[in-house]
Amino acid sequence: MTVKQLGLEELVAACVELEVPGVGLWREPVQTYGVEATAKLVRDAGLAVTTLCRGGFLTAIDPHARLRALDDNRAAVDEAAALGTDTLVLVSGGLPEGSKDLHGARERIADALAELGPYAAERGVRLAVEPLHPMFASDRCVVSTLEQALDLAERFPAEQVGVCVDTYHLWWDDRAPAQIARAGAGGRLHAFQLADWTTPLPEGVLNGRGQIGDGAIDMRAWRGLVEDAGYAGPIEVELFNDGLWARDGREVLAETADRFVRHAG
Repeated sequence: MTVKQLGLEELVAACVELEVPGVGLWREPVQTYGVEATAKLVRDAGLAVTTLCRGGFLTAIDPHARLRALDDNRAAVDEAAALGTDTLVLVSGGLPEGSKDLHGARERIADALAELGPYAAERGVRLAVEPLHPMFASDRCVVSTLEQALDLAERFPAEQVGVCVDTYHLWWDDRAPAQIARAGAGGRLHAFQLADWTTPLPEGVLNGRGQIGDGAIDMRAWRGLVEDAGYAGPIEVELFNDGLWARDGREVLAETADRFVRHAG
């Protein structure tokens, strides 16, 4: 998504040229290109698929909507397995229309994980619950802190459900370092993503993620936290930013790789 202006073939070629060893894929472009074709494209280029994003949106009250969500998440698990990644990132979902019951929404996520966790594990895929910044709690993700995400994940085996740590969503939370250690001790640090926090946020806020080094987050310190907790997996950069998307994609990718080395390496 950092360079969504690039098609998959362009993205893979740019990663190879810039010696970026892996790519986190999103379902929509993968489905457009074809799951098996994408798997072959990435595999033939010698790249790893670090994660697939995203599953989730599991808070529906309506039974039919819930069944549709579960079916879609099973499909996402199957896609992750076909792509050769062991991690599917989940954005849990916001409050259903007309509801103000945060607790009930989180319990419905747990109910869904009870069904999806075993299905994923049978296919060699782990579910990574990603907490999003509280500004997204109403419409996108009722899981707002790493503590809340772990409280959900720890109801299930670590090989089924863990967490995704994203600096953009968690940098403000002074309880996050202790929760990272908790996640590491339990073997639940399944994914780690970087994006910076810059202000003012744009209208709509969703596409406000800053380029690494442009904002308030100490990326190297966050990398230290997850590595001290035992994380040795890939580090992704995930930027939703209209300004970056309006630029040449290869140029943005090269800039992002350079910023990663300078600010998080």
